[in-house]
Amino acid sequence: MSVTVRVPAKVNVQLAVGAARPDGFHELANVFLAVGLYDEVTATPSPDGPRITCEGPDAAQVPLDRTNLAARAALALAERYGRTPDVHLHIAKDIPVAGGMAGGSADGAGALLACDALWGTGASREELLDICAELGSDVPFSLVGGAALGTGRGERLTELETGGTFPWVFAMATRGLSTPAVFREFDRLAEAREIPEPVASQELLGALAKGDAEALAATVSNDLQPAALSLFPELADTLAAGRAAGALASLVSGSGPTTAFLARDAEAAEAVAAALRTSGTCRDVRTASGPVAGATVV
Repeated sequence: MSVTVRVPAKVNVQLAVGAARPDGFHELANVFLAVGLYDEVTATPSPDGPRITCEGPDAAQVPLDRTNLAARAALALAERYGRTPDVHLHIAKDIPVAGGMAGGSADGAGALLACDALWGTGASREELLDICAELGSDVPFSLVGGAALGTGRGERLTELETGGTFPWVFAMATRGLSTPAVFREFDRLAEAREIPEPVASQELLGALAKGDAEALAATVSNDLQPAALSLFPELADTLAAGRAAGALASLVSGSGPTTAFLARDAEAAEAVAAALRTSGTCRDVRTASGPVAGATVV
C-alpha cells in the first residue's frame, strides 16, 4: 500500500515584516496564495524509515536525511501517535528548490498528510495544523492552501475569500537564496529605522475577494524584497524584464530568489513568460494560477 499527496507552491501577495522577536523570529502579516505548481509525496511502508528519495528539477539540492521537512513530519506524527516511523517518502519535485515558494514546507505538509493516511492515525485537522506549525512557519498554509492571512511568524492562519483566479508567471533564478540570510539582511537594512507593526492591507484583501487582478497588482508588496535584492542584485533585471513585457505587477516571491509576475489573463501570462524566457535574466519560467487547494490525497 502507498499513499500519494499532491501539494502546491505558494506566492506571497503581501509579506509585511515586523521587528525581530526575542526568539529570533519576526512578526508577520503574510498573505498567502496557493498556485498550481506541485510536488507529490508518496508514502510507502519501509522497515528502515523514515527514508527519503527525490526526483525532478533540482532534486540534487534536496537533503535526503532527517533534516528534510518530510522526514521531520513523519517523525513528529509517529511520536505523537506512538508509532515507529517505518516509511519511505518519495518526493517528486516540481516546486523550485530554495526559491521562496515553500517547496520544502509543501513536502513537510504532504508527508504529514500521506503518513496520516498510510498509518490510519485519524488525526484531526487541528492536530495536523499543530504539527505543521511545529515544523515551520509556512507548513500550515501548505496543508490548507487556497488563500490565507498568516500572522505570528506566519503559522496562525485566517482563510480568505477570493472572487476569481489570478494568473501568474514565475521566473526561476540562477542560484538560491537562504531564507535566514534574507531575514538577517532585512534586520541589517532596518537598523537605523523604526519598523512598524505588520498589518494586512485591506485594499489587497478586497482585491482578492473581488477577483480583481488590476486592483491586486496595485497593492502587492514584499518587505523582504529590498533584502533579497541586496543579496542578489541581478533579480532587479528579471523584475524589469517582466514589467517591460506587460506584467501588471512584479515582486520577489517570499524570501526569493524566484520572481513573480501577475498578469491580466492567461494570454497575457504566456506573453510575459515568452519574453522572460528570451531575456537572459533567469534560468527557467513557469506559469500557474491560483488559488488552488492545499495538500490533497491523490
